[in-house]
Amino acid sequence: MWDAFQIGIGDFVRDGVQILILALVLYYLFRLIRGTRSAQMMLGLGVVVLTLLGLTILFNLDVLAWLLGTLSVYVAVCLVVIFQPEIRRALAMLGGGTLLRGPPHRLTVADQLVSTIVRLAAQRHGALIAIEREIALKSFIESGVPLDAPLAPELLQSIFFPHAPLHDGGAILSGDRILAARCVFPLAQRPELEGLGTRHRAAVGLSEETDAVVIVVSEETGSIGIAHDGRLFRDLTTDKLRRYLEALLPERRVRDIAWRRVMDEFASAIHPPHAH
Repeated sequence: MWDAFQIGIGDFVRDGVQILILALVLYYLFRLIRGTRSAQMMLGLGVVVLTLLGLTILFNLDVLAWLLGTLSVYVAVCLVVIFQPEIRRALAMLGGGTLLRGPPHRLTVADQLVSTIVRLAAQRHGALIAIEREIALKSFIESGVPLDAPLAPELLQSIFFPHAPLHDGGAILSGDRILAARCVFPLAQRPELEGLGTRHRAAVGLSEETDAVVIVVSEETGSIGIAHDGRLFRDLTTDKLRRYLEALLPERRVRDIAWRRVMDEFASAIHPPHAH
């Protein structure tokens, strides 16, 4: 009985080690081809193979099963040829140790926003930036010009450059992407805001209707403010701005929002809305 128990434990450990090795290989493979054309090719090939295997198992197609088994060796050779650049890059990274060290440190969304806002304020370029959280800002995105571009400080600064085509209105961010610019936000009508400009009232107005974090830079004074939950915090220093953003936009929340948007886009691609 003890021998049988030891054999069972040995099989469990061996299976666990195999699963761990396979998971690590797949993880580094996906990380290597992520965002490249090879990733799209791999996805398309995987869909084809899984579809054929499903049909073979479901309908017991003996000829198709024999054909898949016969062609598996040739498919493996084709994969080596197709993904030759990626394989060479992986081996080079493995030899240099960069693959195991992980990606280099990158700036967080809060870091990029702080550097951008500080430059805009120093130049007294008015800005209005809304960061999407749990409540989607789709209706406000549709009021502006869609961009869906990576969050880059240079791009965000160019949007609010005076007399630029997109500098009027607000920009909307989600995760680490700029979704749209020149968007129209609702204006808050509270009496205590009457002395403020349109940007500040729009920032407060959007924060009243949604849970978005809205950053506003005054064109006249260069002061920085944040609106959230209907409240406006004005004349922020760089340190206070960073603390507010890190508290309201923790990096895990940013990743979750970005992942949710990717899944929404994937679902929309599979089930596109019906045209009216």
